[in-house]
Amino acid sequence: MELILKEDVVNLGYKNDIVTVKSGYGRNYLIPTGKAVIASPAAKKMLAEELKQRAHKLEKIKKDAEAVAESLKNVSLKIATKVSATGAIYGSVNNIQIAEELAKLGHNIDRKIIVVKDTVKEVGQYKAIIKLHKEVSVEIPFEVVAEEA
Repeated sequence: MELILKEDVVNLGYKNDIVTVKSGYGRNYLIPTGKAVIASPAAKKMLAEELKQRAHKLEKIKKDAEAVAESLKNVSLKIATKVSATGAIYGSVNNIQIAEELAKLGHNIDRKIIVVKDTVKEVGQYKAIIKLHKEVSVEIPFEVVAEEA
């Protein structure tokens, strides 16, 4: 019997896959638990339309992320912070400060998608990665400098 999976099922398939299973497994487990529906011609048409619409939405989201990435391509940040006499920073520079500096330049980026690989505890040059989409990311160079009194 052919079924359309409504969620991922281990060792069977992923959501929206059309799979062939034995009748007992489908009628006694997959359909009653809501993990699958019978793959009638109407259900197959609905699935195809849903996948087409989702692909269009995902494509639009990716294009928006690429546009933001293009606007951030040539951005370079300078972050001023309190520094000791030896050049060590009091605390550290993290994604919150980078998001604030980007906001000052007019780029509203959520701090949760900004990744700083190295811990920034000294004055110097560093890089942050902004993950706008699972396939689109931008590397932003930033410089940590001593705050002027």
